[in-house]
Amino acid sequence: MARGLNRIQIIGHLGADPETRYLPSGQAVTNFRVAVNRQRRDQQGDAVEETEWFRCVAFDKLGEIAGEYLHKGRQVYVEGRLQTRQYTDREGIARTAVEVIAGDLVLLGRGEAAGQPAAA
Repeated sequence: MARGLNRIQIIGHLGADPETRYLPSGQAVTNFRVAVNRQRRDQQGDAVEETEWFRCVAFDKLGEIAGEYLHKGRQVYVEGRLQTRQYTDREGIARTAVEVIAGDLVLLGRGEAAGQPAAA
């Protein structure tokens, strides 16, 4: 019997600075959002750009690295798995969140978009 596969790869830009917190166990958890743009043609043949937003979570050492080096506007490659979780918000409404649980991160570009000087 074949094993299942849950894998996602995205390349995009951070929409905001990441938020890092620590669990009581000392484990780092960093949350960040990545915008992935794509172009398509509409019915009239005009180019239309669409943006898809992904919620990403990095744990442990990867979470610490993400919190330190990722900044708003920075281009990043994220590889991981999709996870769906249910929760109840403050108003008592049941919600569903779909997140990318990061297993690997690669910083792309030079960081100028984040207001950082280019590396030599």
